Amino acid sequence: MFDKFYPDIYAKDIFSIDYEMLKTRKIKCLLFDLDNTLATINETTPSPKVKELVNYLEGLKFKVIIMTNSSKKRALPFKEHLNVDTAYRSMKPLKRKFKKILKIYHYKVSEIAMIGDQILTDVYGANRMGITSIFINKRAASDFVWSKLGRKIEEFILNYFHKKDMWTKGKYYD
Repeated sequence: MFDKFYPDIYAKDIFSIDYEMLKTRKIKCLLFDLDNTLATINETTPSPKVKELVNYLEGLKFKVIIMTNSSKKRALPFKEHLNVDTAYRSMKPLKRKFKKILKIYHYKVSEIAMIGDQILTDVYGANRMGITSIFINKRAASDFVWSKLGRKIEEFILNYFHKKDMWTKGKYYD
């Protein structure tokens, strides 16, 4: 019933993902959500720790792309400071921007992973495409207004997984 909402990997945050394991799975491109994944909604530029992570990932030869439902204005400072590509106003979970990324960068769905903090946009969008979905805990308690409704629905879905003994908050897996 909720299969498309179940993440392939569940990690504490972007810093605890086993990126070398993703390389062994032939992942070449990492799509990062922006808000509450790479940064809190109040941060206007990436932290030094995020910059360090992106440099590390590029050293592992990953293509890093920020895929966000936020505006170009919100995404641009992160694009410039991290020197990565962005797909803003992605309208996740719709498939359009995922397909555009596949076409522009010539990746197969099996070569991409989507990393994000929301089940309804990041995980569901990736799963609909057959892309590896990585769910993380959100960076901060605050959310944009439009995310708050989604969080209520997300809570219902995660409770369903918990009752089926499929998922437990804080019990990470890959």
